[in-house]
Amino acid sequence: MLLQISEPNKTSAPKVLTKAIGIDLGTTNSVAAIFENGKSKVLEDDLGPLFMPSVINTEFGDLRSTKRMMHQPTAIISGEHSALTAARDILKTLKSRAEKAIGHEVCQAVITVPAYFDDTARQATKDAATLAGLEVLRLINEPTAAALAYGLDEGKEGTFVVYDLGGGTFDVSILSMRKGVFQVLATSGHTQLGGDDIDNAIALHFDWNDLLKARFAKENLSHGLNEEKLSNLCQPFIKQTLEICGQAIKDAGISKNQIDGVILVGGSTRLQSVRVAVKDFFNQDPLTNLNPDCVVAYGAALQAHQLTYGTNTLLLDVIPISLGIETMGGIVEVIIPRNSPIPIHMAQDFTTYENGQTAMSIHVVQGEREFVKDCRSLAKFNLSGIPPMLAGAARIRVTFLVDADGLLTVSASEQATEVKQEVKVKPSYGLTAEDYTLMLKQAYEHGHDDINKRMLISTIQKAEQLIYQLKNALSVDSHLLDEAYVNDLKDCIQDVDHALAAQERESIQKACDQLASLAQPFAEKRIANAIRQKLQHQTIS
Repeated sequence: MLLQISEPNKTSAPKVLTKAIGIDLGTTNSVAAIFENGKSKVLEDDLGPLFMPSVINTEFGDLRSTKRMMHQPTAIISGEHSALTAARDILKTLKSRAEKAIGHEVCQAVITVPAYFDDTARQATKDAATLAGLEVLRLINEPTAAALAYGLDEGKEGTFVVYDLGGGTFDVSILSMRKGVFQVLATSGHTQLGGDDIDNAIALHFDWNDLLKARFAKENLSHGLNEEKLSNLCQPFIKQTLEICGQAIKDAGISKNQIDGVILVGGSTRLQSVRVAVKDFFNQDPLTNLNPDCVVAYGAALQAHQLTYGTNTLLLDVIPISLGIETMGGIVEVIIPRNSPIPIHMAQDFTTYENGQTAMSIHVVQGEREFVKDCRSLAKFNLSGIPPMLAGAARIRVTFLVDADGLLTVSASEQATEVKQEVKVKPSYGLTAEDYTLMLKQAYEHGHDDINKRMLISTIQKAEQLIYQLKNALSVDSHLLDEAYVNDLKDCIQDVDHALAAQERESIQKACDQLASLAQPFAEKRIANAIRQKLQHQTIS
């Protein structure tokens, strides 16, 4: 039952009903679908099914994928067209054709994006939709949409894999469905691995210059190409995808025997050799009853219907790359780790490094490395108005909020005064699919060295802070000590300085432990003296 609410004494004009659609804004083609009569279907108008290219001709005569450029939405692709305006035109055309197919206005949509899309690309997708006259009900990750299309939200429980092998890219996601909560546990992929590589291998094998001929031979087993030869040519690429699957399973913290189903997405999964290899790897038949080119749009259409008419399912996508801030020494302190479910709200307390510090610079970064120089800068802002205190006394709470669309808001506040600053992260340049893959690759390659360097710098910082605090304490309260003890402390401080000069972590830590142990009686005397002075100033009435 629909209720129309109007202002008093005003006549309610008949309202035209609208339906929300699902859009797969793809790398090669974009698809629009709708959920009707209990199932999703691709919309059709007088021109046929709502499939349309997601590419644009450049001035050099080649084709560029609009989606691949969404990390730089204002960059010009061709003529006056930027990635943003090209995406706008694609969505506007899909909207117009969908209205013809449905017979009335379409104002709302759920749009899918790759799991690796960063804040810029996601925001640009929403902006393009707004410019096209579409309200984005939600952005959802493509693997999540595929899982929805297979009905994994309909009372089913378990852990599922989405294996997505397209023309140019490969993505895999591990998803969990538990008690109405649909969560992405891990995601991984390769931005230069897909059906195009198989076409190149076929062309190279037969010494052909025509990739279209190679693709036709692949799809039709013609021109001397049989199933056995095709399978042999595919094997190196399939093996690579399965290695990536293995890493994703490891990231998710599960084993293969805990996987309850495997979903195939992307046109390249039609190949028999792919399906056999996936079956053997996961020890089960993959789900193949939906068109792999349409399954993502089907899921988007279902989600659009659920958001319009209600659902008991909660979708939890994940952060593909860790988010954090810069701390002393150029070290990254991760606030939200990679593969954390979204929406998410996390906070961490920090403090000042120097006495009387009244401001703090907040540098937001994205990446998997231990040092800021190896990560990507997202935003910088200053928190001013911190009351001057002793180093370490102030409490600065930094809060990261990532919404359901993967968009990030960072705020910092001083807990005593509640002075606050905030930034919504919409970086001027974005994270490409290639950058995403490179970040993960470098994190694995340099992880051991990065950790060792981080531990050394952290130890150095603690040592320097200990020396700084002890020297300050001696300048104020050395009168509480005898000369011999003061000299022992100074000698021990010199030992720490010598260890710092050698840059050897274990030696620094050992010298710091000895200094801290030696300084303990001094700390106790300072506390006792402070209490005594306070009591002397109190009056008894």
